[in-house]
Amino acid sequence: MSMSSLVLMTFCFHHAAAASAAACSKHCYCSESDGGGKTVRCSNRQLTAIPQDIPNDTRRVYLDFNLLTSIPANAFAGLSRLAELDLSHNDISQLQPGAFRGLSSSLQFLDLSANKLVHFTADSFEGLRARANLTDNPWHCDCDLQMAMPRVDLEPVSLTGIVCQTSDPEEMSVQGLAFLLEPDIDLCVVTKRTTDVAMLVVMFGWFAMVISYLVYYVRANQEDARRHLEYLKSLPSRQAKSEESSTISTVV
Repeated sequence: MSMSSLVLMTFCFHHAAAASAAACSKHCYCSESDGGGKTVRCSNRQLTAIPQDIPNDTRRVYLDFNLLTSIPANAFAGLSRLAELDLSHNDISQLQPGAFRGLSSSLQFLDLSANKLVHFTADSFEGLRARANLTDNPWHCDCDLQMAMPRVDLEPVSLTGIVCQTSDPEEMSVQGLAFLLEPDIDLCVVTKRTTDVAMLVVMFGWFAMVISYLVYYVRANQEDARRHLEYLKSLPSRQAKSEESSTISTVV
C-alpha cells in the first residue's frame, strides 16, 4: 500500500469520526443502534438538564446516574423515533405536564426508577403507551393518585411499581403496598365524606332559607287578611248608620 493511499485512508477515517461526533450531543457518546438510528449514552455525566442537541434519529437515550431534578414540558420534542428512555438514578421530583409529549407513538420503555417522585399526575404521561419502571420512588398515595391512575395509557403492569411510602389519609395503612394491587382500598373516602357533609350543609342552608321565607310569607298574609277582615266587618256598621240617617230624615 502506497503512502498516499495510507494518508487518504487515515484522512477519511478521521473525517468520518469527526462527522459522527458532530452528529452527536457534545455531552454524550453515540453509536448506531440495531435496526437503524442512534443510541445516545449520557450516563453519569453530572448533567442537570436534558441535552438539547440529541440527534433526531435517536432510538435509545440513557440519561441515568445524573443530577436531573425536573423534566420540563416537551423535553424530548423532535425525537419521534425514540423507543427507549432511561432516566433512572437521578433526583427527579417533578414531571411537568407534557414532559414526554411527542413520544406517544414511538416510546416502548421508560425507566424512572430510583428517583424522588412523590406525586403521580396523568398529565405528565400524556398519551404514552409505553411500559414504565416506576419503582423505588417515595410515592405519596392519596385521592389524587387514585383518580389519576385510570387516566394514563401506560401498560397496566407499569403501575404496579407505585409502592406507597406515605398516604393520605394515614389511617388507611397502605405504606409499603403496591396501590394498584389493593383494589379494596379507597383513598377518596374522606373526600367523599367531606363532600357529602358539605352538600348536607348547603341543603340545610337552602331549607332554612325556604322555611324563613314561608314564615315571613304566612305572617305577611295573616296581617293582610286581618286588615281585610276588619274592613269587611266595618261595612255592615256603616250601612246601618246610613239606613238610620235615612229613617230620621223621613220622619222629619
